[in-house]
Amino acid sequence: MAGKSARSGRASPSAEHSRWKNIERLLDAEGDISLGRIPDNRIFAITASDGDRCLAMLRRRKGEALIAMLDRLDSAIVTAWETDDYIDEINS
Repeated sequence: MAGKSARSGRASPSAEHSRWKNIERLLDAEGDISLGRIPDNRIFAITASDGDRCLAMLRRRKGEALIAMLDRLDSAIVTAWETDDYIDEINS
């Protein structure tokens, strides 16, 4: 079963994680992502940083699935790396 785990029948971890290659690259480079609620604002947020910089702070959109937020985060990370344009949906 090439590319599949014999136990679960699911795709191998490398195939599963290729969807968020920039998130994976950030984590491999000792960066961080955080998921959680901001208590004062009662919103769900996700952030990405590379140690020195906060690359993106995303606020969950109404009806947005976590997978969609991760897709947006993956895009925001590469945008920050390539253009130094950092997305801040929390403080704006």
